[in-house]
Amino acid sequence: MPALAPPVATIRVAVRRALTGLPAGGPVLVACSGGADSLALAAATAFVAPRLGRSAGLVTVDHGLQGGSAERAAAVAAWAEGIGLAPVECVRVEVAGRPGGPEAAARAARYEALVAAARRHEAAALLTGHTRDDQAETVLLALARGAGPRGLAGMPARRDADGVPLLRPLLGVGREQTRSACEVLGLAPWEDPHNRDPSYARSRIRADVLPTLVRALGPGVVDNLARTARQVAADNAVLDQLAGEALGGARHTGGGLRVEALTSLPSALRGRVLHCWARELGAPPAALSHRHVAALDALVTEWRGQGAAYLPGGLRVVRRAGRLVAVGC
Repeated sequence: MPALAPPVATIRVAVRRALTGLPAGGPVLVACSGGADSLALAAATAFVAPRLGRSAGLVTVDHGLQGGSAERAAAVAAWAEGIGLAPVECVRVEVAGRPGGPEAAARAARYEALVAAARRHEAAALLTGHTRDDQAETVLLALARGAGPRGLAGMPARRDADGVPLLRPLLGVGREQTRSACEVLGLAPWEDPHNRDPSYARSRIRADVLPTLVRALGPGVVDNLARTARQVAADNAVLDQLAGEALGGARHTGGGLRVEALTSLPSALRGRVLHCWARELGAPPAALSHRHVAALDALVTEWRGQGAAYLPGGLRVVRRAGRLVAVGC
């Protein structure tokens, strides 16, 4: 028997680790665009899942943004059925009219469709093909945007997506490994032209910035950036736990937060408390930025009788009788 190619073995091991320990029940669904990363993930999942006593399926999303997109999605679905994945779905989404830029709108539409499919099939988890290179790009984007520790933590290996466990088994696997695995397995990945479009910041990071860093600092920079994300994520988990406890201690029986309790907190912890509280009030997480939290913090630490701090979602917070309280707009 010929030896298993190392890239194929690496990806199968990563998938096995991600699937081990999932509760029994429904299938796992792979989100597959037809690119090398998700094709390699789908092929590995089709091999690993049955050996763990679990069924595996696939969902491919047609964004309708390029000519031939419906045919490509149908081809991915046909391939998936051919290797024994089931259930298999091809879902068309509408991107136009959504808030944000085209990249954000497409991402939002895609995840809505993926989560809906996972719910329809009562999936145990949804798997995506994000790699170590994607993680490194995410960290660089976060640095450029001044996103702070939450941004530098990158993409988590596991998170809850509206009640569906979302797993990223390949965050420790390089993009070259997924491409090599596809070559070994005789798979022909689709190259999304959006990934080379310089109008997108991530495309510029991928095509110019990260290769320049690799040339200047060596190939280890990609793994180092991904490792930084893991380390910051671990720190964030501890700080978020402390912030949750501090938020509970700052609550006023009449509603809102006690300024005195907030003032006594270290600034880094107070910022997390205010961020968490703003989300509780209904501020959309994607729109809640550092400047919003800074405006809330100014009501605590730089109080001069100023007016309200405005939060996304039409929310308004004022300081009143030693408390921060949300008021109607």
